[in-house]
Amino acid sequence: MVNNSQTGLPGGPAADAAGTPAGSVDGRASRWQSHREERRRELIKSARKAVHALGSDASMEEIAAAAGTSKSVFYRYFGDKAGLQQAVGEVVLSQMQRRIQEAAQGAQTPREGLFAMVSAYLQMAETSPNVYTFVTRYTPGDAGAANSTIATAGALGHFFAAISDMIARPMHSHLGDSAGREAAIGYWPNAAIGLVRNAGEQWLASPPSPAKPDQEAMARQITDWLCLGIAPALRSGPNTAAPAPTPAPTSAPTLSEPKKEST
Repeated sequence: MVNNSQTGLPGGPAADAAGTPAGSVDGRASRWQSHREERRRELIKSARKAVHALGSDASMEEIAAAAGTSKSVFYRYFGDKAGLQQAVGEVVLSQMQRRIQEAAQGAQTPREGLFAMVSAYLQMAETSPNVYTFVTRYTPGDAGAANSTIATAGALGHFFAAISDMIARPMHSHLGDSAGREAAIGYWPNAAIGLVRNAGEQWLASPPSPAKPDQEAMARQITDWLCLGIAPALRSGPNTAAPAPTPAPTSAPTLSEPKKEST
């Protein structure tokens, strides 16, 4: 007579070579995977706090020390610094994308939408320039810097592609499918991303000074450049008053330690 419990045939529980039921093995594997995922989330949060305090060029050893663990733990979970940047970047950029999308949804016109999106982007980057730089730039000369760029390009590319699509949708609705407007809809959103990012990052890196605009003024200026270019400024001269700004979003979560997130 054949014992089904030993052969794993239908009607009897499957077992591994040691005679342990497969369900027990699956349960342990599931619990271990959950533990690893929770530990990974904790390390990402700790890394964000460390980078916020120490700077975007903090080493793995410094980040691990601030997290109260060893760098070997970070290497075990993320492989190298590029892997950590990618993991933090996925969380940070996803959060920024949601915040920008929320800001744009309340806009009544395409221009208001642009202003809301630029404001949200600058607000979140300003909450922690160190964290923003950590997930978008890489220190030249670091070991594996080239690989870092490749490793994190996915999260960063997805972020800017999503923002470009957010810009393109209202433009398409506003301009329609009229002949001759394909270039505006097809190319302008990506060009806008380049302007916003480069102007925003230069503003973010500039030291405080009387000449540096605050966040709302910078968002208004970038929006004017996007909608009107610099021709009005060239025509009007230095003494012409700027138009009244659209109200900026009042608050935004921080990049260093968001109030609530699924990291």
